[in-house]
Amino acid sequence: MGVVSRIGSYFPLVARHHELTQLRDALARAQSGRATSLLVSGEAGVGKSRLLAELADHAPTTGAHVLVGRCVDISEAGFPYLPFTEIIEQLRAIDPGALPARPGLATLVGSASPAPSRAATAAASAAEDIGPNAAHQFDQLQLFDAVLGALTDLSEDACVVVQIEDLHWSDPSTRDLLSFLLSRLGGQRLLIVASYRSDELHRRHPLRPMLAELVRLPAVERLDIQPFRREDTERFIRTIASEDVDDATIADIARRCEGNAFFAEELVTANSTSPQDGIPTVLAEVLLAKVEKLSTTAQRAVRALAVSGNWHVRHTTLEAVIGIDPAELDAALREAMQHNIIVTDVKDAYTFRHALLREAIYADLLPGERTRLHAAYAASVADSGVAGMAAALAYHSMRANDLPTALHASVQAAKEARAKGAAGAELQHIERALELWQAVDDAEANAGKSELALNRRAAYAAGSAGLPDRALAYMRTAIPLADANHDPVLAADTRRQLTQALLDNSHWTEAEQVINEAWELIKDCPTSKERAWVLSIRTRVTVIDEERRSIAEAAAAEARASGTASAEADALISLAFADDRDGRTESAARLLERARQLAVEAGALDVELRAWFNLVFSRFDHGELDAAAQIADEGVQRAAELGLTWSLYGRRVRMLQALAHYARGDWDAAAEAAAPPGETVSDLVSAMLTVAGAMVHVGRGQFDQAELTLERLRPEWYRNEDEQIANLAAAASAELACWQGRPDTAAELVEEALRSLPALSGEQWPLGGIRLAAIGLQALADRAHSTAPPDPSTTRDATDAGDALLQHAEQTAVHGVPRTADLGPEGRAWLMRARAEHGRLHGTRDPDSWQAVIDAFGYGDVYQQAIARWRLAETLIAAGRRDDAAIPLEAAASVADQLEARPLGDAVRALAHRARITLPGAPAASMQILTSREASVLSLVAQGMTNRAAGQKLFISEKTVSVHLSRVMSKLGAASRTEAVALAYQRGLLDESVTQ
Repeated sequence: MGVVSRIGSYFPLVARHHELTQLRDALARAQSGRATSLLVSGEAGVGKSRLLAELADHAPTTGAHVLVGRCVDISEAGFPYLPFTEIIEQLRAIDPGALPARPGLATLVGSASPAPSRAATAAASAAEDIGPNAAHQFDQLQLFDAVLGALTDLSEDACVVVQIEDLHWSDPSTRDLLSFLLSRLGGQRLLIVASYRSDELHRRHPLRPMLAELVRLPAVERLDIQPFRREDTERFIRTIASEDVDDATIADIARRCEGNAFFAEELVTANSTSPQDGIPTVLAEVLLAKVEKLSTTAQRAVRALAVSGNWHVRHTTLEAVIGIDPAELDAALREAMQHNIIVTDVKDAYTFRHALLREAIYADLLPGERTRLHAAYAASVADSGVAGMAAALAYHSMRANDLPTALHASVQAAKEARAKGAAGAELQHIERALELWQAVDDAEANAGKSELALNRRAAYAAGSAGLPDRALAYMRTAIPLADANHDPVLAADTRRQLTQALLDNSHWTEAEQVINEAWELIKDCPTSKERAWVLSIRTRVTVIDEERRSIAEAAAAEARASGTASAEADALISLAFADDRDGRTESAARLLERARQLAVEAGALDVELRAWFNLVFSRFDHGELDAAAQIADEGVQRAAELGLTWSLYGRRVRMLQALAHYARGDWDAAAEAAAPPGETVSDLVSAMLTVAGAMVHVGRGQFDQAELTLERLRPEWYRNEDEQIANLAAAASAELACWQGRPDTAAELVEEALRSLPALSGEQWPLGGIRLAAIGLQALADRAHSTAPPDPSTTRDATDAGDALLQHAEQTAVHGVPRTADLGPEGRAWLMRARAEHGRLHGTRDPDSWQAVIDAFGYGDVYQQAIARWRLAETLIAAGRRDDAAIPLEAAASVADQLEARPLGDAVRALAHRARITLPGAPAASMQILTSREASVLSLVAQGMTNRAAGQKLFISEKTVSVHLSRVMSKLGAASRTEAVALAYQRGLLDESVTQ
């Protein structure tokens, strides 16, 4: 592949645990005296060299010698034994006496060995007497024996790892010597690892028969390196990419590279330098080098195949397009297959082994050549009469400059995609049709649709595909097109759809204005499905309960009168919401279930998902977490079946799924629900999922990942009018800062979010403020007790700010507008937490307040209960009730272990350690993180001593104190002395008496 920049070579291995384990197991066997060999295969760029480099770095730490030789891409006759020449040179550097002891090695490397002995001279003369071939074989045997002997001698001192890379380029002599060595492996402390590219082994490749023989040897194993899976590919890309690479770009690179590490690296590098370029030059040259080895006819065949796009091409189609003799085509395709450039699938159709190879060949075509081949493909598709090929016809017609056909076929392709539930593909086809609209004469006749109809359909497809901002843009374009028809019903219905797009983007004020315009246009018109829908959408923007119920009832009646079941189902959901607000919970549940069934019968997919969302939300809001999680799981599955996972209510159900599982303590399920989409969606959709995943990262102590995630979320706090992202992201960020011993940062984040939420939500007292106030009080309490002795001014500032936060929480509980008649169990529980944290801030050690928090979260939030039990134990210990404290501590530790909530678990065990309470499974090793000298320095620093004073106390220099303190901060991940003390106290590394 030539000398290329391998930016990933210095990054941690990703998703290669199984392969690395096999290599290390082989090394362990070799070290025990069982010589072993591994044949490592994989396509070019898949990561073989990176894996072997990891072995080469690891082996010396076990005392092994590592010798590495590489084959190069030269003709079969060039540089015999090249990798072994390199190996013997390295061996000589380790053992200078190896060559003099074994004169046969002199044929590999130059040496100043003594003149051959009389016996050796006699042997050479005898060899000459029996003929040149026999003499050559005799010399070769001497060399082979010398290499084996030298490696065996060296292995008596320590295990020897021999790595031979790129065996597919090996010369015959190298292959012979390797076969000899592997056939004589036995009791040596020797591991031989040879790698080769599996995609280079065409049918006549000389390495093939050798491999077939080697794998039969008892000491030889195979290790086939497969491309990354999709999720591992994205993780690898995130590891090597800069922080400003967005999720959509990562998903695109992962799709294009198909799990190949080298391809991913080159695409990442190209994106960072020239994001608009197609395929990097270096990568294109590597890929095209494989094609240039083919015959002229085979190259012509693969060029024609490259024009096919991403479709697999049947033999008859390729025959019609390329226009050469069938026998020649057969031979050409067979040649391309033997060189692993193309493959056949189960449908007996041809495609490229890797999509990037197709891209490189296509980019290398001449413009006229591309146009002619596209025209030939378009004609072949049109003549075939095969259903479901509109997308292919549109693609080829577009590139053959047949724009009328491309427009018509694009509209048909959109219909076919819609029938399959592929909203993203539908949107792409409609967008192509709209791009062609002005370039085609009589576009409406060719398309069979009006421009208005295409814009409205594009908006619906964009919303279904998780691109609400694009949906809104299309609907804004649709309004003047609708008004040009001078039809009030059409204008009103278009505004109704615009209102839905505005609501999808959380533009509440404008949505209310637009739907009221729609009603004014249609209110005097006869009963119709359009009137029913305008009324139903009006209920969503109405904030007065009585008015909402009245409009919803009118919408349901209008829907029944016009026979519009979908609008009736939508109106019933709004009526259910009104019942929930009035405290009629069971009535609301029955209405929601009836609405869902009616939507299913009417085929109203979006309405059905809205019903699913409200069913989940109602259970969640009433604290029925298990029921909410179960319904959410079913709703998410249903959305996937409908192809509407990333539609407005599809993603909202998924968001609630993540939150419900998080609260009930199934964090694995929560993380799975919050996993990145894996496809292109809007920043808003990605942010909603990302913030749910960040909560799990914070709780589990995955601080690096959490910091990166939350930092990338920061611009999304205020980019839209949906306060949920700012609310949850601020809460997660503040919690992270608290666990990291940065209470000032946590308090600032809370204050910023509380200032912003009213404007984002359109409410004066958004209920999310209760939770934020409680976390802010936690941060202030942590700050007030972080210094020893407490600083009066710091404590006074913290208590003043805490009093204001508690007052905010109390007022929000009174004046906020809950979904139901009263504040739900979650809101009440966070209010109790705020009161308890306020007491902790003021130094009140009241066990009853924390018991009240435990009881309030008893509806099912196990993590918050565990935190409250930890705080309860603190108050009991302070009151001298150490035995009573053991019970909540054990319960909190058990939950922390089940959730893998490491920060909470560390804090619980640290408290137990300080109170000398033994917990089941408490790890003693964690207490040894600091050396005795580092612990002494930190103890004095915790008492407020300067470096100089601490040095005088310990009889060491001020500089030495500084060095110890730097090491402590590094071990604890602290950015300051104060943070180091706080973290050490939290983890039980300092006695409680030190900081009192």
